[in-house]
Amino acid sequence: MSTHAQASATLPRRPTHRVRTALILAALIAFSVATCLPAIGGVEIDLESITRNWRNGASKLQQLAQPNLAFLPRTLGPMLETLAMAVVGAVTAALVSIPVTLWAARPSNPHTVTRQLVRFVVNIVRSVPDLVYATILVAMIGVGTLPGVVTLILFDIGVVIKLVSEAIDSTDHPYLEAGRAAGGTQLQINRRTVLPQSWPLLTNQWLYSLELNVRISAILGIVGAGGIGRLLDERRAFYAYEDVSLIILEILIVVVLIELLSTTLRKRLR
Repeated sequence: MSTHAQASATLPRRPTHRVRTALILAALIAFSVATCLPAIGGVEIDLESITRNWRNGASKLQQLAQPNLAFLPRTLGPMLETLAMAVVGAVTAALVSIPVTLWAARPSNPHTVTRQLVRFVVNIVRSVPDLVYATILVAMIGVGTLPGVVTLILFDIGVVIKLVSEAIDSTDHPYLEAGRAAGGTQLQINRRTVLPQSWPLLTNQWLYSLELNVRISAILGIVGAGGIGRLLDERRAFYAYEDVSLIILEILIVVVLIELLSTTLRKRLR
């Protein structure tokens, strides 16, 4: 008998989990169906209405497929405003996030009380949706770019500090013991060891927040926070879908260019 045949004869069959898999799939299907039942608080999906109005949607898609290039000059100013909001928000958040990230990470802040307090505040800032910030700030400050910039700063701070501080916590830091053994204070250790080691993480998150800012600022304009989103909402209200299509296409091109630029910068900073 060959070695392969002997192994086949001695090794037990690999156990199958068909019953468990079937039960899991059945539970997922049942849960999905339950979420579509309005009687128990689910989302009402009106398939009849979708079927009846599909032609209306098809006509809108046809209009969106024909961008009005003559409208392009009017979009340049709002798009530059959106880019300015994105850059100012990302740069301001980057400056604020440097010390706060070190305060929120365990290796750079061994004091439990202050570290937990900083994390608590950051979690509160991060948990509020950006549209809620923009709506409140527009009501407090007024319509314009300032509410949008402040909203982007708060959004970026929450994202950058949360992700980078957790990355610092999950990484081994043998140089900290060397710094303490050499008699360095926590401030000196943070400045000479933790911060230089964290620059790649911080840079990646700053560039990512810049990409997000362009997309988010286009939405914030709908509630009056300035930028290209305000023009987008205006043309949508007038059912000028050819202009809306041009704005969407312009946002897409700008986001792709910023992503290519950030990718190039990341490669150079490695």
